[in-house]
Amino acid sequence: MGEVCSKLTVYFDDPFWVGVFERMEDGKLSAAKVTFGAEPKDYEVYGFILKHYCSLPFSPAVTAAVKEGPRNPKRTQRDIRKQLRDTGIGTKSQQALKLQRERDKQERKEKSREQKRNEARRMFELKQRKKKEKHRGR
Repeated sequence: MGEVCSKLTVYFDDPFWVGVFERMEDGKLSAAKVTFGAEPKDYEVYGFILKHYCSLPFSPAVTAAVKEGPRNPKRTQRDIRKQLRDTGIGTKSQQALKLQRERDKQERKEKSREQKRNEARRMFELKQRKKKEKHRGR
C-alpha cells in the first residue's frame, strides 16, 4: 500500500470560514470542502478532524505530481509562511471538488428523473383504474 498524505487548509471566504481537506494517495489527489461558519479555534478544528474525518465526502481522485526528497527546514518555514499568507485552495483541489459537484449533480438528475417516471406511472395507473370503475356500471 502506498503512502497517504493529508493536508488541511482553513481560510476566510466571506462570510464564512472554510476548510479544504486534501488527501494524496498513490499519486492521486482528492479533496473535501467543509464550511465552519465562525472562525474555528485550533481545538475545534482538531475535534472536527477526530470526529468527522472518516465521514467527509471526498471527491473523485485526480492525478497529481508527487515531490519526494529531503527538505531544508528554512525552506519549509518559508513555504509555511507563504501558505498562511496566501488564501484560497490549490487548483488540483478545485478540480477535484468540481468533479465531486458534477458527480453529485448527475446523481440528483437521475434520482429526480426516476421520481418523475414513478409519479407518471402512478398517475397513469390511477386513471386506468378510474376508467375501469366507470365501465363497470357503478
